[in-house]
Amino acid sequence: MPEQLSPHRIAVIAPSPVSMFNLAIPEMLFGKVERDGRPGYEVVICAAEPGPLPTTGGLDLHVRHGLDAVRDADTVLVAGTGAPFEPEARIVAAIREAAAAGKRIAALCTGAFQLAEAGLLQGRKATTYWAHAEELRMRYPQVELCADVLYVQDGPYLTASGYAAGIDLCLHLIRTDYGAAVANEVARLALVAPVRPGGQTQFTQTPLPPERGTACADTRGWAMRNLDKPLTLTELARHSGVSVRTLTRRFHAESGVSPLQWLLHQRIERAKELLETTTLPMDQVARACGLGTADSLRVHVVRRTGLTPSAYRAQFSRLGTTSVGGTSSAA
Repeated sequence: MPEQLSPHRIAVIAPSPVSMFNLAIPEMLFGKVERDGRPGYEVVICAAEPGPLPTTGGLDLHVRHGLDAVRDADTVLVAGTGAPFEPEARIVAAIREAAAAGKRIAALCTGAFQLAEAGLLQGRKATTYWAHAEELRMRYPQVELCADVLYVQDGPYLTASGYAAGIDLCLHLIRTDYGAAVANEVARLALVAPVRPGGQTQFTQTPLPPERGTACADTRGWAMRNLDKPLTLTELARHSGVSVRTLTRRFHAESGVSPLQWLLHQRIERAKELLETTTLPMDQVARACGLGTADSLRVHVVRRTGLTPSAYRAQFSRLGTTSVGGTSSAA
């Protein structure tokens, strides 16, 4: 958890014409985080030229702040635009300055082009909206394009593909700053899917793919309610009323991973929430999330976060400290 008393400041850079959906996402999600009754984030929208700003929806927005807001930010978030990409020199310069100052910088949708133009993505993993992926590849061949993921983090730079993937990226930022319990509660309040992690700042890792169907939805929900039990493929298939082979095929088609990979991911996420929101001993945390033993818990948490369970708890404990929408997130 950040130690500063003031809110974490996020400057959202709006290129012209800006996607209104991209601008709505930060307000919708970051605005729901509170710490000790005070906002966890302060979000400022800024543009190269303050004043009327065209949007992709045909409306004009009035943006009060110029790019000076970037200098005061802890995180810079570059929104996307539906227009053919042309680098905006003032935005590119502001991004370079922010990078030189060591700020965390993220981009939604075609905002990745601005980061690439600033030279931040050379030799790094990045993504963008699938319809513009080939253009990004052609313009910036030194970027390691990951065209089939929701979002990706490489060091202090994050990029998301289009539309709802921006929600996943913002939830990942909340999780990084305030922990999985807070991020998952924000997701619940916003009526969106729980956090699909992209990795901590010390390493790069891609998230689970988006779910693409509902045939296995009831079984996924049942498994989430029974994570403390030693679920097997046979039991999952029996609940679904199909063979193991059919379940595996459908599950992969819908979730992009095998049933057991998905199950392990959910167990680790549950373990992180318990580490953040309870004082349960490690062996009880392991049993409650279905990881079995404290040794198994340690292996998986270290692999996912780079921290031991004890270190993760010390860093992200939410007992009586952080709230979401005015309600304590501690269990």
